[in-house]
Amino acid sequence: MTAALVFEEYEPAADCPCPGCARHRRELALGLAVRAGGHPAAHGARRALVLATAAGVALGTGTAHQAAAVPAAHPARSAGPAGTLVRDEPGSDTPQGQAGPLHGWPLPGPTAGQAGLSAPSLRRTTRVDIINRAERWVAARVPYSMEKYWTDGYRQDCSGFVSMAWGLPGNEWTGTLHRYGTALSRAELQPGDILLFHNTAEPNKGSHVTIFGGWTDYTHTYYIAYEQARPHARRQATPMAYWDNSSRYVAYRYNGLSAAPAAGSTSGRGSSPYPGPGSFGPGADNRYVTQLGRMLVARGGARFYGSGPGPRWSDADRGATRAFQRAQGWTGREADGLPGPDTWRLLVTGQGRDVPGAGRGAAASAPAFPGRGHFRPGRSSTHVEKLGRRLVQRGFGTHYRSGPDPRWTEADRRNVEAFQRAQGWRGGEADGYPGPETWRRLFR
Repeated sequence: MTAALVFEEYEPAADCPCPGCARHRRELALGLAVRAGGHPAAHGARRALVLATAAGVALGTGTAHQAAAVPAAHPARSAGPAGTLVRDEPGSDTPQGQAGPLHGWPLPGPTAGQAGLSAPSLRRTTRVDIINRAERWVAARVPYSMEKYWTDGYRQDCSGFVSMAWGLPGNEWTGTLHRYGTALSRAELQPGDILLFHNTAEPNKGSHVTIFGGWTDYTHTYYIAYEQARPHARRQATPMAYWDNSSRYVAYRYNGLSAAPAAGSTSGRGSSPYPGPGSFGPGADNRYVTQLGRMLVARGGARFYGSGPGPRWSDADRGATRAFQRAQGWTGREADGLPGPDTWRLLVTGQGRDVPGAGRGAAASAPAFPGRGHFRPGRSSTHVEKLGRRLVQRGFGTHYRSGPDPRWTEADRRNVEAFQRAQGWRGGEADGYPGPETWRRLFR
């Protein structure tokens, strides 16, 4: 009697018994269809493996061996502690899962991603809500995975991360996220928008998406990126638009974004009401101080924070708040560094002017370049310390463990190199040793 072949009986070993994960692992073993972006050679090899297994069962050669698709090893991507800004240059080797429902469980009706949704049919949300949801994954250090799903039902890869932050009805991928947004220029980017690169030729090679969290300073060369990448969700300063394939990223704005409340409103659907003046100022320690700091960082106030923001009120919170208030043209008691209803409303709704960069308008008083000889191993001078302090002000002080001080160190060189690379320079132009042009741009 000929036995019927039932492939579902031969599943890879599982670390999660739910039907969705099992189905996804079977799909990985079979490989992505070529029309969905899978590589023809890899697809053929995996298909041969499944056919060989089936043949062994039909011939009665014994128990079929379980075969699991093992992802290729990837180098670890450096990342700082959750909530901190780090500067490195990671790769973008982050393969993406396909569009599907939450938790990976099959549901009746059309699956997510089959068609774009119009704004009225999308879940309404605000920019602050998008960033807050992204922050929750960063704080939890959600591990990167294209097979697993977090407790909220979203897949733990970069497109699942954006699906979660935007509140989409299912798990999308880089090939479908654009259907939920409207393309815009990079100059129009605001917190909660995304930067998306989908490699149509080979989707699992380089495709990636990040959430825009705000510019790091007025030069608009670096921004705060929220992303899900190896090893876990993170928030870091990133060159516009990404470390590689930068020119191929497209900016999109979520179509379900709620309109800002009318001027003077402190409440409304999806908004965050002003918590009252007692929530801020010396001695305050609460979640509203953290929220304030994160909104200020997203609006250009990152340079005021050496760490955090956190729940305890600090001079950094007051300085960043004052800078934001002055950016609106306010003076006197209107710019005292303590957020009132108007300050809070502008931050929550994304309105008003961003905090200007520390170097704006300083070009005329920039110090003259002192010469290359001051910036070499073993040299010590006030020019080295001045350089280091300026690097910290501009957001390029990550490699300092102490100081900066008058003695030239490898930390100085690496920070200068990071600044040079942020200008788009490579090779000998980004060797970490300042020349006249590096000095001019740093102090302008």
